Amino acid sequence: MISRYKPSPGSTMSLAFCGNENNSMAYNVDAGVLNNGCFLDALNVVPHVFLLFITFPILFIGWGSQSSKVHIHHSTWLHFPGHNLRWLLTFILLFILVCEIAEGIVSDGFSQSHHLHLYMPAGLAFMAGITSIIYYHNIETSNFPKLLLALLIYWVLAFIMKTIKFAKYTEHGIGPRQLRYCITGLLVLLYGLLLAVEINVILGRRYMCFANPTEVKPPEDLQDLGVRFLQPFVNLLSKATYWWMNTFITSAHRRPIDLKVIGKLPIAMRALTNYIKLRQAFEDQKRPQDTAPLGPKWIWQALRKAFGRPLILSITFRFLADLLGFAGPLCISGIVHHISKDNRTIQPPMRLLGIYFISSKEFLENAYVLAVLLFLALLLQRTFLQASYYVAIETGINLRGAIQTKIYNKIMRLCTSNMSLGELTVAQICNLVAIDTNQLMWFFFLCPNLWAMPVQIIVGVILLYYLLGISALIGATVIAVLAPVQYFVATKLSQAQKSALEYSSVRLKKTNELLRGIKLLKLYAWENIFCDSVEETRGKELTSLQAFAFYTSISIFMNAAIPIAAVLTTFVVHVHISEDADLSPAVAFASLSLFHILVTPLFLLSSVVRSTVKALVSVQKLSEFFSSEEIGDEQEPRAVLTSGSSNHNQNRYQAVPLKVVNRKRAPRDDWNNYSSAGDHEGDGPSQDMDHDICIKLTSGYFTWTDGPPTLSNVDIKIPFGKLTMIVGQVGCGKSSLLLAALGEMQRVSGSVTWNSLPSLECERDESPTERDAAGDGDVRKRGPVAYASQKPWLLNATVVENITFEMPMIKPRYKAVIEACSLQADIDILPQGDQTEIGERGIILSGGQKQRISVARALYQQTNVVFLDDPFSALDIHLSDHLMQDGILKFLREEKRTVVLVTHKLQYLPHADWIIAMKDGTIQTEGTLKDIQNTEAELFEQWKTLMHREDREFEKETVAASVTDLERNNLRRAMYSREAVRTEDDDEEESVESEDDDNLSQAMRQRATIPWRSCGTYLSSAGVLLLALLLLSQLLKHSLMVAIDYWLAHWTSHVITAKIEATNRNCTIVQGCGFSHSWYLSVFSVLCCLGIILCLATSVAVEWTGVKVAKELHHNLLNKIIVAPMRLFETTPLGSILNRFSTDTNTIDQHIPSTLECLSRSTLLCVSALGVISYVTPVFLFALLPLAVTCYFIQKYFRVASRDLQQLEDSTQLPLLSHFSETVEGLPTIRALRYEPRFRHRLLQFTDANNIASLFLTAANRWLEVRMEYIGACVVLVAAVASITNSLYNHLSTGLVGLGLTYALMVSNYMNWMVRNLADMEVQLGSVKRINGLLKTEPENYEGLLMSQVPDGWPRQGEIKIQNLSVRYDTTLKPVLKNVNAHISPGQKVGICGRTGSGKSSFSLAFFRMVDMFEGRIVIDDIDIAKLPLQTLRSRLSIILQDPILFSGTIRFNLDPEMKATDEMLWEALDIAQLKPVVKSLPGGLDAIVTEGGENFSQGQRQLFCLARAFVRKSSILIMDEATASIDMATESILQKVVMTAFADRTVVTIAHRVHTILNADLVIVMKRGIILEYDKPQVLLDTEDSVFASFVRADK
Repeated sequence: MISRYKPSPGSTMSLAFCGNENNSMAYNVDAGVLNNGCFLDALNVVPHVFLLFITFPILFIGWGSQSSKVHIHHSTWLHFPGHNLRWLLTFILLFILVCEIAEGIVSDGFSQSHHLHLYMPAGLAFMAGITSIIYYHNIETSNFPKLLLALLIYWVLAFIMKTIKFAKYTEHGIGPRQLRYCITGLLVLLYGLLLAVEINVILGRRYMCFANPTEVKPPEDLQDLGVRFLQPFVNLLSKATYWWMNTFITSAHRRPIDLKVIGKLPIAMRALTNYIKLRQAFEDQKRPQDTAPLGPKWIWQALRKAFGRPLILSITFRFLADLLGFAGPLCISGIVHHISKDNRTIQPPMRLLGIYFISSKEFLENAYVLAVLLFLALLLQRTFLQASYYVAIETGINLRGAIQTKIYNKIMRLCTSNMSLGELTVAQICNLVAIDTNQLMWFFFLCPNLWAMPVQIIVGVILLYYLLGISALIGATVIAVLAPVQYFVATKLSQAQKSALEYSSVRLKKTNELLRGIKLLKLYAWENIFCDSVEETRGKELTSLQAFAFYTSISIFMNAAIPIAAVLTTFVVHVHISEDADLSPAVAFASLSLFHILVTPLFLLSSVVRSTVKALVSVQKLSEFFSSEEIGDEQEPRAVLTSGSSNHNQNRYQAVPLKVVNRKRAPRDDWNNYSSAGDHEGDGPSQDMDHDICIKLTSGYFTWTDGPPTLSNVDIKIPFGKLTMIVGQVGCGKSSLLLAALGEMQRVSGSVTWNSLPSLECERDESPTERDAAGDGDVRKRGPVAYASQKPWLLNATVVENITFEMPMIKPRYKAVIEACSLQADIDILPQGDQTEIGERGIILSGGQKQRISVARALYQQTNVVFLDDPFSALDIHLSDHLMQDGILKFLREEKRTVVLVTHKLQYLPHADWIIAMKDGTIQTEGTLKDIQNTEAELFEQWKTLMHREDREFEKETVAASVTDLERNNLRRAMYSREAVRTEDDDEEESVESEDDDNLSQAMRQRATIPWRSCGTYLSSAGVLLLALLLLSQLLKHSLMVAIDYWLAHWTSHVITAKIEATNRNCTIVQGCGFSHSWYLSVFSVLCCLGIILCLATSVAVEWTGVKVAKELHHNLLNKIIVAPMRLFETTPLGSILNRFSTDTNTIDQHIPSTLECLSRSTLLCVSALGVISYVTPVFLFALLPLAVTCYFIQKYFRVASRDLQQLEDSTQLPLLSHFSETVEGLPTIRALRYEPRFRHRLLQFTDANNIASLFLTAANRWLEVRMEYIGACVVLVAAVASITNSLYNHLSTGLVGLGLTYALMVSNYMNWMVRNLADMEVQLGSVKRINGLLKTEPENYEGLLMSQVPDGWPRQGEIKIQNLSVRYDTTLKPVLKNVNAHISPGQKVGICGRTGSGKSSFSLAFFRMVDMFEGRIVIDDIDIAKLPLQTLRSRLSIILQDPILFSGTIRFNLDPEMKATDEMLWEALDIAQLKPVVKSLPGGLDAIVTEGGENFSQGQRQLFCLARAFVRKSSILIMDEATASIDMATESILQKVVMTAFADRTVVTIAHRVHTILNADLVIVMKRGIILEYDKPQVLLDTEDSVFASFVRADK
């Protein structure tokens, strides 16, 4: 068009708005101003400048005065109408403006001077666009809509100017062929739409042109400052980038994240909201048909209805992300293609209106434009992908909350019979909650993949075909063929995991027994036998783990090797098929990237399919559970309700499906409707009933199952305010009668009528529970009943919470209840008094203590009726007497409460006002004691003899030291040293609590560093050889990977040069000019094969290391624990040690190896990628520094927050699960008290706490990933621009450009994985650290000085000399025995007595060196026991402990684990212990099975087995430590005789619990506070008037 001339140096550089060429065509306005292109552009500058000038001052003033804003989450304040649409349109506008700027710059490149008007207006428009959205955001957060006027004017102006420009272009015949025409058209449209949005705001908020503007309040959640989870409320940009999380994540560095920090859930995400949604969905399906289609299909439909919409959104995002993902390979192909164009001749563009125009094809052929587009596409793609994940996970979490609530509501209405018959066990229900709801949640997470994968695969294959032709299909087939193999490996993996799990639960059971019985095992020197048994199971478990490791390594290997194999086959085929194979870098690297994209969905496929299968199974299980029988279905025939009842149903957490509403009572005014229905149950105080009768059962037949009724023909009345006792043989249906009255049993026929005295109603009006419960009484108007079940049921909470049980704390009442149940002494022993947690953690209470707490709860509740089911069963005589007198006769009588007491203790019958005697499920008789004496004389006589016997027993019982003292003693022994040692994992978190700032900052620093030391421990356990192999194989593998790609670059570059040469020489085909692919191809194949082999080597090496370390650590831990001193077990909670063997070992077995593999792989990939890019374009290193710094800070903050959130999620899950199991176990109690609403409310709190932790964890992961992806996109941009420039000006080979870009594309993925795995690794290394902590314990000193000199039969005589002995439990504690001297002759029977804590038991432990003997010595048969090896010493003495311990296994194993004794010896021992008949009657005799803890024998029998165990070991010294505490009188006297006869010639030391047991000993030692008070023959001591022993004996009588 213009004659090209050499411009003078001055004129080139000078800038002018319309360019400054000689022919001033640009300034030509002959045809009218508007026909000049440059003027049109100038006109467009006006609105943008206007906006910038107007808004800047307002923004500055606004920002200056930000502090004066109303203090509310102002950054998430209310949204104006069209909020999201405005953000979307603005984003699109900015994108198009970027295109306009780029188009201007490209077309400007054709003229000699710079034409600013081509891109400056667009630049200004870009700035104005950003300003407009910032300005809008600030106005919105300060809620001051009047200022939007400026934007309104701006949109109007911009719209008019663009329209003029567009009209002029059309007029001059510029059409859609020119890119600028299209851009201008789109801008007109966008400005028009934005204008419409602005006008919509005016119409919505009426802030101008209307007389009264609308007042709007922000959403409820935001007014509540407790809601910290802002994702639903922030603007679009903040939603997409999780910007609102910044402060949250950075603050985690300053203070740990706890439930207070993360606040409450927003209303829309609470479990209740979602449950109501789900229930609605279930009910909607029910309406058409009357019968509910209760199958899995039903549940799926309800889930789809309730949670389908967000899922569709997530899938849409996923589709968009996947399609944008293909921009990467296409852009690479375009860029490399553009660079490798040898002749860069482009025909000059069109020139109209005095300016240049280019077509979109030319625009997209520019490499720099492609680089920018690639950058934008990546940003968008990553944003969409993260949004898709987030939405799916949020939906999954909401769904989990809803289903858990639904399960809970179902549990509240379950038939108790299902539970007792084992149709539904507690474990099954807990599995539903813990496993099945999570499976469903995971299914929802992975659901978008299910839809997106096929699309991704199809598009990928089409593109490959377009690039490579038929050979691409062959490569894709390779991947497809190997996918089923992946699936096969995955199924094998889960099988291996399952079998490992089975072995590990067996191992845990054994370990648990070993730890519970550790004291006994040490005293008998049996540790090694049990240790070997655990090791044997561990061996089997390791075999499964090896299979697991093998399949894992195969899986890892396939992940790495499939892409290599696919690329190899594709290129081999490609070169061989086509003669003139176009293997240019553009094609090669684009297809390489495509293969990487294709492989991802195929890996995911196996896990998605597995997850789907699991979800189907879970829903099947859930549907079975939901259709199981409910209570009260058959009980009330009325299913039709008056209208009033439904509204009651909505007002509390009473979310229950309709068919059960009949348990709820309608509002008062509806009562008459009911009665008029002529219903057979007395609803109001019925006329025919006496006013003093509380409960009446008439001709009732009740059953648990569908079989014959458990209770038949029951006719009883229970009088008001009186004490009614129910007596009868074991199993005659006493407990069932109570449950039948409570409505827990299925009623076949008959009726249950509850009456309530009007007078009492008024008195009780002030009690809050009553009011609460009255609102939801039964149709039968049964008020709440305090029910103490036979098997005590406790909550996992503090002692106080268990007694008050959701009632307000009334101090005097509480004190009275504690006193009545004689709990004070027990509470004093507990470490935190009545604030001590009982339950899974904390101390295990004895049976008696549990029972008394459970009774105390029933007394404390202010209900009119109290049911006590055999409250004395686990109590000794004194306690039960005290409870009867103080609790039942005094406390309950004073309050005029109706008490129903089931008992076996007939001596209390005289106290009863009414007696019901039962026999075989029917009522034998009822009435007062007098009535029965008259009518049923025979029965009365029978009772009398029994009562007499029990009274005699009572006289014999001792006052001084009752069983409870003994329990307390045990407890104290377990507790006294709790403070000395820090309990549970010595995590740094505890130190945080100290107020000292110095400590705080130190702890914070510790939280921020990675536990490298644990990592060292872990790796060093593997051994040097394995470590070297691991490192070498990893490094080699990654070097080879790079080599493969580098060779590809080298090869393809050569193809191009060969092509150029061929065109120069005019050969028709490349090969003809002496270029052959074969050499390149063979090297490529060799490298690929080596790469595949190394992939296998590394994956095997990692897993092998994992198995070896798992083996080592567990072995060391077990062997360390069994030789640890008793002190460790007394000061560390058992659960804490068990956790090392369960969760921590499991982490080391299964999780660390794969995390380690992932971490090392992603790190090395990241390093190699950055290395390659830097090699290709060294300039990249300058840009790398700031990116690396940003990365470092992001991961540093993220790791701390992530770990806290992960711990929070785990710790909030425990109370949730335990709440479920507690509820299932305590159903009758909860329902009797009418506490369902309260428990539902607690469940909702637990669920929400767990869900908010999960949500924050998800958001934190997204936060990290979005940031890492954006940094990755920056890497791509920098690398692309640098390599294009380098190639155009320094002639960098095109192959290397392709190589650099392919690697750059993958960086962001690797970085993400690296940080996520680093965070996981850190959490998992905690396990190694904790195990390491236990490995540091000092063992007992097992070596002795006399190894060989111990004679075989020692000790023969059994003479004991104790010389100046002082003993303490630990070097830090006071001595418990002080300078004790004693001499016991061979064969003497010695009794030791003294009050609790006087050092009696420590005395017995000293013989076994279980305690620290820091002064003096014990000499047995002339050998100082301190010089003996422990094993020898302990195996030669025998002891019987006060708490009997049996192990699971056979009876033979329990008596003689060493398998040394013959059958005769065993039978003899059993005979002595009075057990021969019992064992004879068992199936298998000596080989009969003992269950865990010996549960299949009574307490007394267990104690006898322990005696037999001591008899089997024929040692000449026997120590009995309060061994007869749990045996009844008769058996005890037999035992005393046996010990005297069978042990006539042996030395017996008895630690006495009841003084009369040692009256006939040869020698009595009385101890007090660790010193010997009296030491003489019992007769001598008894004759001395003021001796302590005599006073003991007197008290005993």
